[in-house]
Amino acid sequence: MTSLPQTRVLLVDDHTILRSGLRMLLDNQAQVKVVGEAGNGREALQLAQSLQPDLILLDLSMPGLNGIEALPVLRKLAPAARILILTMHDDEGYLRQALQKGASGYVLKKAADSELLNAVQAVMRGEVYIHPAMTRGLLGGLIADEAVETPADENAGPWGSLSDREYEVLRLVARGHTNAEIAERLIISIKTVETYRARGMEKLGLRTRAQLVQAAVAKGLLD
Repeated sequence: MTSLPQTRVLLVDDHTILRSGLRMLLDNQAQVKVVGEAGNGREALQLAQSLQPDLILLDLSMPGLNGIEALPVLRKLAPAARILILTMHDDEGYLRQALQKGASGYVLKKAADSELLNAVQAVMRGEVYIHPAMTRGLLGGLIADEAVETPADENAGPWGSLSDREYEVLRLVARGHTNAEIAERLIISIKTVETYRARGMEKLGLRTRAQLVQAAVAKGLLD
C-alpha cells in the first residue's frame, strides 16, 4: 500500500525558539515534514526557490524584508506552495493585505496548537483558513449589523438564489457566530438554524465556513 506524500513545510520566522517549537509540533504529524527554516524574508526567498516546499508558514514582522513584502515574491518563486500566515497581528488591515497578495490562510500566534494544525490541513485542501476571531472584521465591509442587503441585491450566480433567512443565517455564520448564538439572535431553534445553514451552503456549493469566506473574497465582495 502506497503511503500518502508528506506536506513539505518551510518555516519563516525571526524567533529561533518559536521556529523550534513549530518544527517539533509539525514533525510530530505523520504527513508533515519541515524541510527548511528562515529567519527573515530574504532567506525565505532563497530557500523557497531551492526547496520548492508545499507549504510556507510565514511571519509578518521580520527585519529587512517583512512577510507582506515577501509574500508576492514567494508566490512567484514557489508557485505551487501555499502560504499560511502565522502572526501576532490581529489587525484587519494585515489580513486583507495578506489575502490580496496571495496568502491561503491567516492564524494568530496565540492560537492553540490544534488550530494551527487544522489551518495547515485546510489550506493544503485548497481552502482559505482565517482565524475565527478575525472573520467578523474581514466581513465588516460586506455586512453591516443593522441594514442587511437581501439576496436579490446579489444579482449574480448562486448568491441570488438564497432566501432572506438563508442569507441572514449564512452572514452570521461567516461572521463567526455559533448555531446557538444565531438561534438566540434570530429567535428560532438551533435545528432551524442548522436547516437554513445547510440549505444555503448547498445552494452556494460550499461545505465549510472557510469556503464561505473564500467565496466572498473571490466574488470581490470585500474590496
